[in-house]
Amino acid sequence: MLKLPPMAEDEQPASDDVRVLDPRSLRGLAHPLRMRLLGALREYGPATASQLAERLGESSGATSYHLRQLATHGFVEDDPERGKGRERWWKAVHRGHRMGSDRFLADPDPAVRGAASAVLHEVATLHTEQLSTWLGTLHGWSEDWRGAWDMSDFHLRLTPELAREMRDKVHELIESYREKAVDQDTEGSAPYRVHLHAFPRDEE
Repeated sequence: MLKLPPMAEDEQPASDDVRVLDPRSLRGLAHPLRMRLLGALREYGPATASQLAERLGESSGATSYHLRQLATHGFVEDDPERGKGRERWWKAVHRGHRMGSDRFLADPDPAVRGAASAVLHEVATLHTEQLSTWLGTLHGWSEDWRGAWDMSDFHLRLTPELAREMRDKVHELIESYREKAVDQDTEGSAPYRVHLHAFPRDEE
């Protein structure tokens, strides 16, 4: 549901449509339903609280409340082009966001550390759910798509410097494909999700 990996460090400036989180916005995002609401708006486009409630299996009261909280922290805003009468439509303000997880996890404020941990664990949960959904439905996809997915893991021995270098190069490669992205009405196209998990392991 997140267009850019939220674990990416903010050492480099983000583009105009990618928000760099600060402690306040991090705490505003650190709720499972808020993260899912924001992800749904980014992936599927503007929607009302009722539509999002139906999609996520939540009450419209809950989605309405958490949408207002997201708006308070600048993640979503009204979509006046769609709002008619009492019906309030919401849209995501940014394509994605990034957070310096190492900085937040070392923050002296326990509320910031807790918010960072909550966000990271929810992202991991969402990634697992999305992969499980694909595995449960892949038989319904075309042969071309069944040949264009991947679930791999690699074991390397690296220094932190080499690990960061590799991570950054992988991000650059993925970002380069945004220039090649096709329109929604392109025949045979589909939204394509890429998850990247890379982390050190104990010798034991």
